[in-house]
Amino acid sequence: LIVWGGEFGRQPTAEYATGSGRDHNSYGFTVWMAGGGIKGGTTVGATDEIGSKAVEDVFHVRHMHATILTLLGLSPERLTYFFGGLNNSLVGVEGAQPMWKIMA
Repeated sequence: LIVWGGEFGRQPTAEYATGSGRDHNSYGFTVWMAGGGIKGGTTVGATDEIGSKAVEDVFHVRHMHATILTLLGLSPERLTYFFGGLNNSLVGVEGAQPMWKIMA
């Protein structure tokens, strides 16, 4: 399984008031996955027309974690770690389903 991506994208517009670049954007970004049980040639999700936020098949990062763990043969619900007196999980306390649309 190969996973390429980041935890955020870039704003679709320049922000000249605070510098000469584009700020972080956690509402619309790309992750590329291949091999290890990923359905080839599949695109899931879309952003608005300027790329500022996801508007179709919106997933939280915990769903990506659930997908990766499932493809590695691990249960996202059962894999926990103890910290600060609590059991914690990569999929959060709400839990998450894998992104079945991209899985072979």
